[in-house]
Amino acid sequence: MADTKYSQRSIPKISLRDFESRIDSITAELVAAAEGDGFFAIVDHGIPESEIEAQFAAAERFFSLPNEVKTQVPFSHRNTGWERGAQVRPSTGAADQKESYQMQYDSAAMEGAWLPEDALPGFRAQSLAFMRRAQEVSEKLMVCFARGLGFPDNYFVKAHDVSRPGAQTVLRLLHYFEMDPEAPTPAGYYRAGAHADWDFVTLLFQRPGQSGLEICPGREAFTQWGLGDTWTPVEPAAGEIVCNIGDLLMSWSDDRFKSTFHRVKTPTDPATDYYGPRYSMAYFNQPNIDCEIQGPLKKYPKVTGSEFTKAAMKRNYDALQATKKAIADRAGQSYGALVAAAS
Repeated sequence: MADTKYSQRSIPKISLRDFESRIDSITAELVAAAEGDGFFAIVDHGIPESEIEAQFAAAERFFSLPNEVKTQVPFSHRNTGWERGAQVRPSTGAADQKESYQMQYDSAAMEGAWLPEDALPGFRAQSLAFMRRAQEVSEKLMVCFARGLGFPDNYFVKAHDVSRPGAQTVLRLLHYFEMDPEAPTPAGYYRAGAHADWDFVTLLFQRPGQSGLEICPGREAFTQWGLGDTWTPVEPAAGEIVCNIGDLLMSWSDDRFKSTFHRVKTPTDPATDYYGPRYSMAYFNQPNIDCEIQGPLKKYPKVTGSEFTKAAMKRNYDALQATKKAIADRAGQSYGALVAAAS
């Protein structure tokens, strides 16, 4: 982390107050943010701080359960369930040091993914209610982005209809493990390696004081893995929702809107970094599996929501295999140099 370069970019803060009467100005602000760094914060969005904190408390209740209880709902190919230290990023080749639990609206996707009610009373009902609140906010953003791209107002809302079978939208609860500021940071330790999201737009809920999120703009096409060389911290603030454009909207806009790489910084300096347990919640707006995706300029071939997700997963897998090969090659070269020096 010592070689990290930082710049103090300004993250736009956009109010959704009086949405219906201010929709044109809000649309202009959102489009400008999407065309810029692809990150922005929204305020006056209609979800009270008390509801956000209540869902954080529910997340803490879940993660405080013994691992043997959480293993009853393991992460599966349906993109739901609990994982711990299992997500490996192509940017690092190492597992993120966190645990997470993912929920969807679709009952088939959640079959066997909810803990029994007596294990976590009220958790399911509360989480689904919070997801619906996040969906309401998301749909306001979708209307604005549709207008910005010249589509009908309900174009993206219909493509992300969470009431339909095959909805893929996810709420992900995250818990990054506490670290000891007195101990050296272990080599290869990453809270969350650099990555871009695959979805349409992500709503990220953070707790004030639990810093670590950083962004690194620089992509020009959603298929690229390259990223820029300077990072900017995004500090959490009470009541704000930090939003970022995902690869889906970058593709749907013919690369006009930017899906930006971001990470959760591993703390290395006790004087400035946050070492405590870090909780966040990410609401990923994923397309319905049968919706059709193509930008107004038709830069990319038309695909379905299912096809887009499969292609995104393949790009991620291929990039991860390339990273693992590069790590193995470097290890082999280092071993060869040691053998040569000893002979």
